[in-house]
Amino acid sequence: MTTWSSAVRVSAAAGAVLSVLVVVGLWLTGHGPQAALMPGGPATTTGRLSGLVSADLLLVQVLLMARIPWVERAYGQDALARRHRTVGFVSFWLMVAHVVLITVGYAQTSDTGLVTEAWDLVATYPGMLLATAGTALLVAVVALSVRAARRRMRYESWHLIHLYAYLGVGLALPHQLWTGTDFASSPVATAYWWGLWAAALGAVLVFRVGLPVFRSAYHRMRVESVVFEAPDVVSVYIRGHRLDRLPARAGQFFLWRFLDGPGWTRAHPFTLSAGPRADVLRITVKDLGDGSARIRHLTPGTRVLVEGPYGALTAERRDRYKVLLVAAGVGITTMRALLDDLAPAGAAATLLYRVRSLDDAVFRHELDSFARHYGVRVVYLDGHRPRTGSWLPARYAARNDPAGLRRLVPDVAEHDVFLCGPPPWMAAVRGTLAACGVADERIHAEEFAW
Repeated sequence: MTTWSSAVRVSAAAGAVLSVLVVVGLWLTGHGPQAALMPGGPATTTGRLSGLVSADLLLVQVLLMARIPWVERAYGQDALARRHRTVGFVSFWLMVAHVVLITVGYAQTSDTGLVTEAWDLVATYPGMLLATAGTALLVAVVALSVRAARRRMRYESWHLIHLYAYLGVGLALPHQLWTGTDFASSPVATAYWWGLWAAALGAVLVFRVGLPVFRSAYHRMRVESVVFEAPDVVSVYIRGHRLDRLPARAGQFFLWRFLDGPGWTRAHPFTLSAGPRADVLRITVKDLGDGSARIRHLTPGTRVLVEGPYGALTAERRDRYKVLLVAAGVGITTMRALLDDLAPAGAAATLLYRVRSLDDAVFRHELDSFARHYGVRVVYLDGHRPRTGSWLPARYAARNDPAGLRRLVPDVAEHDVFLCGPPPWMAAVRGTLAACGVADERIHAEEFAW
């Protein structure tokens, strides 16, 4: 990891922690502690604090996925998504605590039942109907963000539903403005909250809306051709205006929208399968039975809208002369693109490419060309696996995977390792690399997380 990336990560983490400390500090200097001495005060004041921290983390969560370029490049999309999910669940449970504690505290003050008090809060307090609707939307998004639920949904459907989280956040704002005592307890508190809301909204509008619209309009991308690499794999060549001004690196991905008819609004994440050139980009897509199936039917001239580039799995992560690239299936697209940066730079590169059979290997001609011109060592790992959990073919892993990897790359611990493939397969490779003495910071991988 570069010094610049480390500095951005430290600054972002410190900013998130500082925001929570500011919220707690404003609550302490306001009327929070004193309110605890009143009837129903302990529940009410604790509920207000949990609500404030929940709101703060909710906005931090929005900022994490606002596609701020320097933050996204420092973390990588998968790392940001994991932090976004963790912060989101913490914020959600604090929100639940806020609702329950406030209702309990108000019921104790007015000496009414919880159900009666809850209805009174929703029906009579300013902004509470909107806040209730926003809470319902957030509950739905959180429920569908549980891993078991996500696996049962298409990416496009989950992505569309997830956008309702922004509506949920927006519906909560009037409640905080109209009934939030701590929000308006002092000019400093008011300025802080307005500033945080403005930062979150501004980041979304600039980086998730404005920048993609500008780049799509400026670069004017269109499909040039569609080439079949295998029966279920196609490459799409895309031309555009001044693509050299697009800050893309080999190993990154874009969210693509092809204006080819109904459904064009749904974006698809595809990685560049070759280093970006000044006049053309290439993506390579495997037909997985969802929105990717329509890619093979694109016609030349189809207009393209893009968001990105995203991702941090680039050659910038390399610190060592020796580099090991490990790919499985369509993960070869990322490794193939990285070779455009690594091979000309003089890296001593070895590529391990796991395929069921040599007939399934994509880019064989191009990979053989890298071997001839740059001395890249390409090893096709074809054939059946000897046992469940193994990622190597039987001829290399007859004893165990670490022994097989050492046979393939005896000095593997001296390499930077780039890894791309299905998540379970990558987990198995990581375990083997660790057993062979490869330090975790030398393993560079990025999983598209949603």
